[in-house]
Amino acid sequence: MTRSNRGDKIDPREVQIVHTISRTTRACYLMGCVPGSDENYDHRKEWVDELIQRFAAQFAIDVLSFSVLSTHHHQLLRSRPDIVQTWDDTEVARRWLMICPKRKDKAGNALPPSEPELDTIRNCPIRVEELRLRLSDISWWMRLLNQRIAQRANREDDAGGRFFEDRFKGIPVIDEESVLACAVYVDLNWIRACMAETLELSEHTSAQRRIAAVDSEQQVTEPDDSAAESGNDASTRCHQSLPDSFLAPVDLCEANNPPGPQPSDSGARCSDKGFLSMSRLEYLELLDWSARQIRDGKRGRTPDDLPPILIRLGLSPTVWLKLIADFDDLFTTMAGLPEHIDQQRGKQTGRPFHVRKQTRELFAQAA
Repeated sequence: MTRSNRGDKIDPREVQIVHTISRTTRACYLMGCVPGSDENYDHRKEWVDELIQRFAAQFAIDVLSFSVLSTHHHQLLRSRPDIVQTWDDTEVARRWLMICPKRKDKAGNALPPSEPELDTIRNCPIRVEELRLRLSDISWWMRLLNQRIAQRANREDDAGGRFFEDRFKGIPVIDEESVLACAVYVDLNWIRACMAETLELSEHTSAQRRIAAVDSEQQVTEPDDSAAESGNDASTRCHQSLPDSFLAPVDLCEANNPPGPQPSDSGARCSDKGFLSMSRLEYLELLDWSARQIRDGKRGRTPDDLPPILIRLGLSPTVWLKLIADFDDLFTTMAGLPEHIDQQRGKQTGRPFHVRKQTRELFAQAA
């Protein structure tokens, strides 16, 4: 079947959540240990991890979850054009020049742009609007990330040619049930691939980062009265140094947080807006529960301790475990409940999106 036009599904002018997948060419182990060989490229996973963190600090895109494996990487991203609109022309220019710098230090890190460098962008309104759009464009995020990984790997190998497949796969995720299932699916990739036995050992995943952040918070002591910094300053500094500081918060907190974009002052991510109606701890508990069901081969049983979030969403254990095990197979163009996908139309063609027969049958079981 011909792959759908990405522009028919993804628009950087809209707030959208998109599941992206990039695979190495011919599924070669170009980011891991090559089976039956002494070749090991595990260090390239760290390259992807570092770029995701750098981009999270500059793009108007929230990182909801990610995992980096030996032959591919997953990201669950949310475009934030509403955040871009809060930036003036100087901020747009500064951020783009931190992503695509004119100058770098000896370690290859971007140097803060000079005033003349900023002027080359902010003095041209057409260029500013072009870059404003790119900063919330998931396609540009993926293009630059994959390009830099490929160029760096080719230099290391003294080779040329493709590193990743032609195009990344981008699937919009349109409802709460599917956002939750996709986030869990992405975070459990190391366990499903038998690369780790626990979430804590699942390296280069958002799950490991969030667990490490919980551990770090529990170890933080309150500043004493003689501390030179205020309690708020200490809290801010602690937050910025947490392992998951570049990730979007889990809890949407719609009842407590003010409406609107909620731009972040942390410098590590573009916004402080969550993406699920549950706390970080509740999410990690659901992750742990789901990992145990998959690892122990218990998909067919109905556990007594079904997480409350699944009850609220009306998802049976059978449907839930099938979703997080086969998410990529169930959703090929758009992810969501079949009735929600049926209501969507292509942004350019106006055509409906295809829903696989097995996906309709799965959700029909839960009806």
